[in-house]
Amino acid sequence: MSLERFASSRPLTMGVELEIQVVNRHDYDLAPSVEDLLRVLKGVDIPGEVKPEITDCMLELSTGVCNSYQEVIDQLELIRGELLRAADKLNLGLCGGGTHPFQQWTQRQIFEAPRFRHLSELYGYLSKQFTVFGQHVHIGCPGPDEALCMLHALSRYIPHFIALSASSPYVQGVDTGFDSARINSVFAFPLSGRAPFLLNWDDFTRYFERMTQTGVVESMKDFYWDIRPKPEYGTIEVRVMDTPLTVEKAARLAAYIQAIARRQLVEKPDRPLEDDYLVYTFNRFQACRFGFDGDFVDPRTLEHRTIRDDILLTLDLLEPHAIELGGDAACRELRLDALGRGNDAGWIRALQREENLLPEVVRQQCVRWSQ
Repeated sequence: MSLERFASSRPLTMGVELEIQVVNRHDYDLAPSVEDLLRVLKGVDIPGEVKPEITDCMLELSTGVCNSYQEVIDQLELIRGELLRAADKLNLGLCGGGTHPFQQWTQRQIFEAPRFRHLSELYGYLSKQFTVFGQHVHIGCPGPDEALCMLHALSRYIPHFIALSASSPYVQGVDTGFDSARINSVFAFPLSGRAPFLLNWDDFTRYFERMTQTGVVESMKDFYWDIRPKPEYGTIEVRVMDTPLTVEKAARLAAYIQAIARRQLVEKPDRPLEDDYLVYTFNRFQACRFGFDGDFVDPRTLEHRTIRDDILLTLDLLEPHAIELGGDAACRELRLDALGRGNDAGWIRALQREENLLPEVVRQQCVRWSQ
């Protein structure tokens, strides 16, 4: 199978995808009710798309193509409203969060669709353990070579995206000690991690063709990279974020990524180098484990600072770009998170210390999602 042509796309446009949890309102465990929800939603007019994910308690919503932070918020709020109305009819709850705090993966069922059945046969129990919930952000790129350059430039900021979005401290009723435990489930897949260091589309096409010849991959969907090109959309797709507890936070994260991308296109501060990846895995682990307090090694200067401090330094550099894009309010809110308000993982842990009851935590996650 050949790699499809990289589509035309307006630079810096955005699309947001969110995987959300469907829970019952009895004990707030995951509910195998996605098919029922989709049936209720049939015919409802929304700007993007709502579809199933690999297990039958997961729902993915996506916006259409957006130009600004405000457009992302408007579309996410509209989709959320329709989803909540459908869920209410079925007495179901919906919430964000990168993992469900106490669900047991052995109880999950694969959603009946050819691709999901194929993944289940290929990956075995990992498919059910993949009942985790992430946010993906697409950024439009002016061309395929520029997309690959943007992909590698944004890789430096992967720890930022993880720390800011982290919302998965609990797995199967246990505090993992990680702010983002969700990503550990992704790492188990053989084609996860970073993309190969290629900076032009011809080289990337040859790489893809060699991979398909091995029989290991059939399409770009088979790569679970932290960031991957999406040629049919003309975008790159950032895939490391946990699903936040609110659509407002999801929109802020998209605006932050858009501002970083604009700085890369306008200022071209650093041409990507393969040596930038020497500390990539270390920085990513630190973000998953410790969130804002993680140790960040600057790939160019080799200086050490906290991820919090690197985010704050980056926000200073991004200010004119955020203002130009209309995302400065979003960046101000993320600055408050880094300065001390904390991420969603901290909110979940604090609530569990107060309530000492994970079903109540999920109930309050549903309340936050609906507000």
